Amino acid sequence: MKIIVINGSPRTNGITASILHSVESELISLGIDVEFFNLTDLDIGHCLGCCSCYKTGHCIIKDDADRLSEKIKHADGLVLGSPTYASNVSGLMKDFIDRGHFVIEQLLKDKYCITVATGENYGFKNTLKILDDLVIFSGGTLSGHIALKAPFNSKEVLSEKIRNLIRKASCRVEAKKKNIFQNLYHNLIFSIGIKPFVKRKGKRYTGVIKGWADMQMIKGENI
Repeated sequence: MKIIVINGSPRTNGITASILHSVESELISLGIDVEFFNLTDLDIGHCLGCCSCYKTGHCIIKDDADRLSEKIKHADGLVLGSPTYASNVSGLMKDFIDRGHFVIEQLLKDKYCITVATGENYGFKNTLKILDDLVIFSGGTLSGHIALKAPFNSKEVLSEKIRNLIRKASCRVEAKKKNIFQNLYHNLIFSIGIKPFVKRKGKRYTGVIKGWADMQMIKGENI
């Protein structure tokens, strides 16, 4: 089993990274192969909004975004973590979400995911919801999520409660435990929202349709 862990904080030694490394250690202890990425170390530019990726299946910008998405595509799961900026994910994480081929392409289909959000004020719960929705809308199973309110530049030791959440979420990933309610919710979103939208776009979204067919979500181009 292979899991990708992504730190969306510009700080590689902050509280978000600390939680993510704890998740990484727990997954490794379960015999899972883990690859850790700090988005701040990668070259990922802003989305240009050209939508050419929906037709061709790849981005016109030649940087690390598509390479990281490919790693996720071939992995069994994903751990996403972000600090809270203005009640939202970090700019680094937003750029990767925009460029990562998540929702329309269904990048996380059949993948087991954990989300992590940190923040100093109440907005961190909004950040967690954004990441949770991203997972489910992209076809993934949300195996667990961790939210922590902590002061800026905090070096606090993780509480036993947080460590228990990490252990439980990691065990659900290792067991490949599905969630029937999440599946029903995703199927509804895909069937009445995403699929009809792509169908209306026709040939402009041939890359998306091919990707769905490759994942056996549809037969050929019949959507």
